[in-house]
Amino acid sequence: MTNRTQEALKQARQQVLAQTQMLQNLIPPTVSYTTEGNVLIIGPEDLARLAADKLSTMAHRVILANEAITSQDEAHLERVMAAATDVESYYNKLIGVKGFLGQFQVSVEYQDGAAELSLVSIRKPHFDIVLDLSSTACLNLEMLPPGYFYVGQDTEKLEDALAQIPDLVGQFDKPRYVKINPDICAHDRNGINGCNRCLNFCPADAISSVAKKIEIDPYLCHGAGSCTSACPTGAISYDLPTPQALHSYLNKVVSRFREQAQTAPVILFHDNAVGADFITDDLAGDIIPVALEEITVASLDHWLSVLAWGARQVLILNTDATAPTLTQMLKGELSLANSILDEMGQPQRISLIDPSMLADLDSMLDISLDWPVIVPAAFASTTKRNTLFEAIDHLNSQAGEIDTCLSLNNIPFGKVSVNVEKCTMCMSCVAICPTVALQDGGDKPALHFIEQNCVQCGLCEAACPEKVISLTPQINFDKAARQQQHTLKEEAPFECIRCGSPFATQSMVHRMLDMVGAHSAFSANIERLKMCGDCRVKDMFEDILQDPEKQLR
Repeated sequence: MTNRTQEALKQARQQVLAQTQMLQNLIPPTVSYTTEGNVLIIGPEDLARLAADKLSTMAHRVILANEAITSQDEAHLERVMAAATDVESYYNKLIGVKGFLGQFQVSVEYQDGAAELSLVSIRKPHFDIVLDLSSTACLNLEMLPPGYFYVGQDTEKLEDALAQIPDLVGQFDKPRYVKINPDICAHDRNGINGCNRCLNFCPADAISSVAKKIEIDPYLCHGAGSCTSACPTGAISYDLPTPQALHSYLNKVVSRFREQAQTAPVILFHDNAVGADFITDDLAGDIIPVALEEITVASLDHWLSVLAWGARQVLILNTDATAPTLTQMLKGELSLANSILDEMGQPQRISLIDPSMLADLDSMLDISLDWPVIVPAAFASTTKRNTLFEAIDHLNSQAGEIDTCLSLNNIPFGKVSVNVEKCTMCMSCVAICPTVALQDGGDKPALHFIEQNCVQCGLCEAACPEKVISLTPQINFDKAARQQQHTLKEEAPFECIRCGSPFATQSMVHRMLDMVGAHSAFSANIERLKMCGDCRVKDMFEDILQDPEKQLR
């Protein structure tokens, strides 16, 4: 590609990015941290004391010496002895640390029991900031909570922490990155455990199941977005930007670049912090960078929608700053996305790259040169799931138009099967299904299923009293079959032998007769099991009126 062509593409990219803004909430929801400047320094006493000496402006400084001093050098020890002479050291064994900026609770062994070190040392219910100089972090998290500085014995990190800590006094606001819609959450229904995908991927340990409901601690949340990517129903959604705002932005960027440059762009997702430093003017003109809080904010539905709207390839810039859990999740989602493309006969056009690859992307981008979408899709983003399938169906229409099923393990797509011989159509599965994938027949005894709605949460399988439901994870490329309402079972209703009104299914009444009909409590009145509720009560009262003493015998 000539320099003149590159300059024209870069100019088109600059114009598109300048005229396209991502819609944001003008008054975004936030959470507030309040601190007084009470600092706990954990680590070898010599290093902790030297660090405390440089934090003399803080309200309180406390040292918890949990490791041996690092040097016996006489000059070093003299400096230590002269440092922070007004700061007290504690030698209690650490039990645990939890909390966040302004609310750290540090438990230690104390007088044959346990105590909060802040109460013992400064008569406060908590510490505001923790500076950890230990050889191993006292908090075992990939993303540490705000106000917790783990520096180990890294001099550069220590200097950076000592520069930041004095400014952390007062009140600080942080975005509330995600929100939850419990009505469509598939985690738990009626005390039965279902989907746990979001619980498996939070690197900050901000997500938990409390009283069988998913809760996200906004004070611990870093906005990684892994929970929103993992959530199959869209119950957890990102708020800065919202899924619809990000989809709308991507649609506009791709379509406007295609219009101005007359070529299909490559979308490059990167994070706002570390990844942004690698985005320079040397980036090829047809590559459009999209900055996110974390690269996992964009997920499978965004990647495939971008291709459907006319991008020729998607790149995701992964750096050393990305938590290992996020990288693991990304690789799983990328494998699924490229399996979808591969199944429909398209090249694998979604790639995870590292900064070293930015200088030479030509060979990677060559695979998509012959596969830009000829007719960009016209669909707009709706729900997460519907948007994803709109993208899949459009991409399929531009490729092989296959109608096969791609079978993969542990994916939130698939079908439900029922053993019709044993199913009594009690509708427990319908009552518990969070996505209305399973539906009843209304006035007629029937069990219906819509595959596109099914997230394979397993709630129906667990709730079925007859254990006749099984799940098959798959992606069905037959749009009509996937969206169609399939009848899993239907039968004629059982009509009350007294009034003729339908009141249950044939199979349910027959099973009830088989299970309890021979019991002594029912043997004399077996016909009542064939009556509706009203007629059963009438029959009982008529029996009593005819023989009032029968109930006493």
